[in-house]
Amino acid sequence: MTQQQEFIRNLITQAKKAGATDADAIFLDSTSVGVQVRNGQVEELERSEVKTVGLRVFIHKKVSTVSTTDLQSQNIEKLVEQAIAMAKILPEDPYAELPTPSKKTYINPKDLDLYDVSEQSTKEMLEQAKETEAAALNIKGITNSMGGRYNYEKTAMILANSKNFFGTYQRTSYALSVCVLAGSGTDMQRDYDYHSTVHLKDLESPDLIGKRAAQKTLAKLNPIKPKTGIFPVIFHPRVANSILSHLADAVNGHAIAKGSSFLKDKMGEFIFPKEITIIDNPYKIKGFASRPFDAEGLYPEELKLVESGKIANWLLDSHTARQLNLQSNGHATRGPSSPPTPTPTNLYALPGQETPQELMQDISEGIYITELIGSSVNMVTGDYSRGASGFMIRNGQIAEPIMEFTLASNLKDMFAKVRVANDLEFRYTVNSPTLRIDEISIAGQ
Repeated sequence: MTQQQEFIRNLITQAKKAGATDADAIFLDSTSVGVQVRNGQVEELERSEVKTVGLRVFIHKKVSTVSTTDLQSQNIEKLVEQAIAMAKILPEDPYAELPTPSKKTYINPKDLDLYDVSEQSTKEMLEQAKETEAAALNIKGITNSMGGRYNYEKTAMILANSKNFFGTYQRTSYALSVCVLAGSGTDMQRDYDYHSTVHLKDLESPDLIGKRAAQKTLAKLNPIKPKTGIFPVIFHPRVANSILSHLADAVNGHAIAKGSSFLKDKMGEFIFPKEITIIDNPYKIKGFASRPFDAEGLYPEELKLVESGKIANWLLDSHTARQLNLQSNGHATRGPSSPPTPTPTNLYALPGQETPQELMQDISEGIYITELIGSSVNMVTGDYSRGASGFMIRNGQIAEPIMEFTLASNLKDMFAKVRVANDLEFRYTVNSPTLRIDEISIAGQ
């Protein structure tokens, strides 16, 4: 047993002895390294190592959470005393209860392949950041750089509770990015590209990332402002995933229980076309948000949030599940100093049959979105308004660049008109193919 595992187990034991009816504890050990270069010169070197423990105690229906970075054994008694004292003075929460562990067998964390032992030196990371930036700067028309960056993160988690749950797993991530400029003065444009992976060997080459960033930037030169009107809109995958994120917010059990979601009364109803299915999969191999257990020690379920157009599930932790008279589906997330809350894991929409080109081929005049700016999305009403940039679509083809305009609609209307292309790739925690939504209001010139 490691020192951290012993510390966690002792916390639970001491909390019970001090009067807690139940308790759980979480330990996070995180190492983060980041380097950045600009125009070939080192601009930033940072490294952080943080070890944090969070203790949550229940005294019947009263619950408190405390945390510390002091993992000395003599600190256990002080931490427990603080948690117990806080719980005693807090009001009762009728839904506060440590869930009974799942009877299902937990998946072996190693089967999810979330951890890579590879760790590059700072020198190697700097070289890759420089190569990425150089690949972009070498493209004719690129005039300056906002920097190339390499990030590495390693996290270990331990979770234990007084109902005999004990689990641990580790994860890693590697990310390479660059942002460059083209043009000059008021005609200057910028864009970026990046790639992130769980395993180092899966990371795309600096040359590929740099060249893509340059090509995206050059394509944005000499933009115009589109005219005001109602247009069919195509969302590139790097922004289409935001539409799925809004769905996740709307089906979050916390929002449903509070009545603060515009979908609160829509369970089992069509909100998307019947061709649309949206899945949350906590067991995706090498998934950015995969996990063998949730933050309450429950076995997470793979969910169809939307099945053939209908809402099929809420995202639930045990607290929101009790409020809704349902069972948790194991989607709790928590930090050491915060209570659990339901969140998605690896969220994605199943792809359609059409290519992105086929999806737009009948559009005589439309909008192709590659970047969204700011956010004004009301999750109570579904009202949607965001700044954007991208390209015009003319006669089924991507045409001139456009910027300085606003999209306006309502998410209920947008969801009902979604069409999906066949280009799904897993590059983020939330992934979407290219999306088409007809009849969105554009405020331009």
